[in-house]
Amino acid sequence: MFWISRAEALSSGSIGLDQLHAAIAAVHDEAERAEDTDWPQILALYTVLKGLSDNPMIALNHAIATAMVEGPSAGLALLRDLDADGRMQHHHRLHAVRAHLLEMAGDRDSASGHYD
Repeated sequence: MFWISRAEALSSGSIGLDQLHAAIAAVHDEAERAEDTDWPQILALYTVLKGLSDNPMIALNHAIATAMVEGPSAGLALLRDLDADGRMQHHHRLHAVRAHLLEMAGDRDSASGHYD
């Protein structure tokens, strides 16, 4: 199995999409448990990644990282931008993330509708 550290991912010369994805994966891997994840670091990496790419999945993951650092309301606010993106309309991942963040915010009724 090949393993790369966050430092190795980011010290390989010019930083591009692949290095940032590798660094994000490394940060996730460094956490022994999900609750030990360094979400501020992941948010910083997704912020850079979002600046380099117009990929809506990157924006979705950025919203998730934002929610994990700043709270579900902040993540939900970023999802509104994705609602207007034709590439994400009716996408199951957008609905699933919205449902999860609504659940985190305590709005189980709205969450249930999005899970459906």
